[in-house]
Amino acid sequence: MGNAMFYHLTRSPAESLLPVLIDKSLQAGWRVELRGTDPKRLSRLDERLWMDDGFMPHGLAGGPHDARQPVLLTLASQQAANAPACLMALDGAEVAPDECAQLQRVCILFDGNDPTSTERARDQWRALTGAGVTSEYWSEEGGGWERKR
Repeated sequence: MGNAMFYHLTRSPAESLLPVLIDKSLQAGWRVELRGTDPKRLSRLDERLWMDDGFMPHGLAGGPHDARQPVLLTLASQQAANAPACLMALDGAEVAPDECAQLQRVCILFDGNDPTSTERARDQWRALTGAGVTSEYWSEEGGGWERKR
């Protein structure tokens, strides 16, 4: 069973952390599903992953080569066709406890400056830990990423 890592964003947007997490996942040999809830945001992320600081191999779900994508951007209602080992969830996208059992890692990124996003992450924490998923909480409140206990 993979562990769930919660990233409490307070100083930077998810778009800054995602390339770092995706790169580490790819270096580990994992395929990644980047799951969101807003098609427009996924389109912006798609462009950013093509343009910023070098190309990161990926695709938007619904293309002809979804199963071959190292990183597949999906909406919460879509099934990831790329057989991911790592799931990264944005904007409160649903993550079921049984999914965690099939994955090496789950990363849940949430905006700590948005009370609704923070409460949604707390609900996800309770649901996952309540189902026995080992979870970690990371915060950038102090300026760098720090694991909290």
